[in-house]
Amino acid sequence: MAKKNYAAMADGVIAAVGGEGNIANVTHCMTRLRLQLVDASKLDEEGAKKIPGILNLIIQNGEYQFVVGQDVPSLYEAMTKHEGIKAGGSVEDPDALKADNKPKGKVLDAVFSFIGGTFSPVIPVLVAGGLTGAVLTLLTTFFGISTDSGTYQVFYAINQAAFYFLPVFVGYSAATRLKSNGYLGAFLAVILLYSGINGVEGLDFLGIKIQAIGYNSNIFPIILGVLFMSVVYKFLQKHMPVYLRTIFVPLLTMLITVPVTLIVLGPIGNTVGTWLSSGLLALYRTIPAFSVAIVGATTCWMVFFGMNNATYVPLFLLLEELGSDPLICTGMAPANVAVGGACLAAALIAKSAEEKSVSAGAGITALCGITEPGVYGVLFVKKYPLIGAMIGGGIGGFLAGLLGMTQYVVSTPGFISFAAYITPPEMGGGFRNLIVSMIVMVLAVVISFAVTYILGKRAEKK
Repeated sequence: MAKKNYAAMADGVIAAVGGEGNIANVTHCMTRLRLQLVDASKLDEEGAKKIPGILNLIIQNGEYQFVVGQDVPSLYEAMTKHEGIKAGGSVEDPDALKADNKPKGKVLDAVFSFIGGTFSPVIPVLVAGGLTGAVLTLLTTFFGISTDSGTYQVFYAINQAAFYFLPVFVGYSAATRLKSNGYLGAFLAVILLYSGINGVEGLDFLGIKIQAIGYNSNIFPIILGVLFMSVVYKFLQKHMPVYLRTIFVPLLTMLITVPVTLIVLGPIGNTVGTWLSSGLLALYRTIPAFSVAIVGATTCWMVFFGMNNATYVPLFLLLEELGSDPLICTGMAPANVAVGGACLAAALIAKSAEEKSVSAGAGITALCGITEPGVYGVLFVKKYPLIGAMIGGGIGGFLAGLLGMTQYVVSTPGFISFAAYITPPEMGGGFRNLIVSMIVMVLAVVISFAVTYILGKRAEKK
């Protein structure tokens, strides 16, 4: 595959969206360059999709996501070299955005977009923290590292801190996503995690009883709290005199938000989280094989519509309840590698050298767990690889549920995260789950490859 010219790609993106002055903000996640525009009518959507190196353009509730792949940081760096582009921050005056740029989608689309946009920037923390847990398992299993040693305690701190303080990262990211103050969002989370509040019995505020909630194990309270905080913050910013804002906007925002969160929103979020967790567990325990199969068969569609990051919410609930995830990541593992199998089959069938290169590169990337290049560049372009990936992912997911496969830490589901499937010592230890996981993923690759190859050959004859 030819080396990408990121400077040219950046120039193409800037031209397609109407120039530097029309870009209100630019950020990126693992595979997508994310832009907010001042005037959406200036966007050349068809031209944007034809930029060499851009796999697709996804528009979700006022955000313009250019699908690039794992090398998106290089394109982001090229974008930030343009002095007229605001990078990594938020729009200082939300009212400056024109009305045609504000979300017009359905409520459900807006919810998924908000959740996905909130968790995308947090993914590196989750992967680092989660896989450190897998590293600990390897150290104790193969290298004889004692759980009492300083080495173990340091790595254990990395693993535990990532999830204990997860509400802090979510609070900052959610507030930033809402064009509010990210630091106040993080501050709200820190208050909820403070030892005098987190899980403490017998608290009250002005005589009103405060329910004892473990805020480190539930992300719904911080999400609801930040939503309310953003409304208060924006209201005060708009109506308070400029010379008073610096002092009184943050002060009044927190004095109003914290009690409301502790008394009302925290309990609501805790209840919603409990209901969702119980529902997922009931579904999995009733029809484990079919529930995981559904995830396996539909993951590529979730990736296509940008809904895959929204699954972090139920994932955390399962991890808190069970200590592992037998549904979300477990279903996505065969789904991801099945995309790899389908892309490799498409590469074998392809006639042109460029098609072979694109499909092979996307296939190898998908086997490691990153499927956007395969989904946008191969599956939804040729169609028959999509069918092969869905069948392979669905059958792999069914077998995973049938054999009780699970994933113990948060990481990108795929072969590269093999350590995430090793059962940790505190949960019994052993390698049965790892062996089952490898069998399930290999089978998903073989099935998707075979189905795609057969369908591709038939398509060629027609």
